[in-house]
Amino acid sequence: MARTTGLARPDGAAPDAPSAVPPRLDGVPAQPRGTTRPAAPGPDPDPVADRVRATLDGVFAAVAATGEETAALLTAAAAEGRRPGREDLAALRPGLHERLGGLVSGIGFVAAPGLLADAPAWLEWWQRGPDGTVRPLLRDLDPEHSAYADYTHWDWYALPRETGRRAVAGPYVDYLCSDEYGLTLSAPVHVDGAFVGVAAADVYLRHFEAAVLPVLQALPVPARLVNARGRVAASTDPAHLAGSLTRGPDFAAVLDGPPAAHHHDGLLLTPCQGTPLVLMTPEAGAVRPRPERLSR
Repeated sequence: MARTTGLARPDGAAPDAPSAVPPRLDGVPAQPRGTTRPAAPGPDPDPVADRVRATLDGVFAAVAATGEETAALLTAAAAEGRRPGREDLAALRPGLHERLGGLVSGIGFVAAPGLLADAPAWLEWWQRGPDGTVRPLLRDLDPEHSAYADYTHWDWYALPRETGRRAVAGPYVDYLCSDEYGLTLSAPVHVDGAFVGVAAADVYLRHFEAAVLPVLQALPVPARLVNARGRVAASTDPAHLAGSLTRGPDFAAVLDGPPAAHHHDGLLLTPCQGTPLVLMTPEAGAVRPRPERLSR
């Protein structure tokens, strides 16, 4: 998990409103900006979107298993007529240790403030160090002394809480856990319909890029992956680097909408179904070739 540094958060401004489109002389109905329509012939982004989804499926499976175990522990505490405490969450540790590895560099449960009887805020979080050792995250979460005490505004927490769905946050520098540039994948945890926190996992950006850049580079056009906030997670477009912000399209609406590709201002937006990322490529007719990489 992390907080964004050096990059402005999305300002929440509404996407550009569709502009009026004059009638075409050939009699073909004009399409307003931002609408969904059958894709024009051109590079097929669907296999790339499928590969991205498959790359992160294992991480989200680990997040889901963590959320299910957490909900079961909290339900058991409620059945005993008591509020849960940190010792209840300690029972998650064997499963968290097993899920570390592969793309998962850190994993755990982040409690909603006020959930626990013995701590105002808590992260039951474990990570694998550079030497392979598994270690807990030890942070002072006392609101009087710690800048990390209020984690509720960070995207990896706020997006699942607000939408009720899984999220991909970042990339950003992870000052809270690893000091690495990375992504956080998260999902809400509910008990009896009430939000109690998020289950989440960290992925180093370098590992994610190693997995997805080869398939992006296989496309003959510049391509980038963006999250629901428009933050670029991986890119082969030198004009839109990882960590930059893409404005204009309503990416949250694309992810919430039908699985078909969407069109916006000469761009094809393909949701990676099941994974909250959108693949952006130029439309046919607006295609510009991807710059050749210089060889040394």
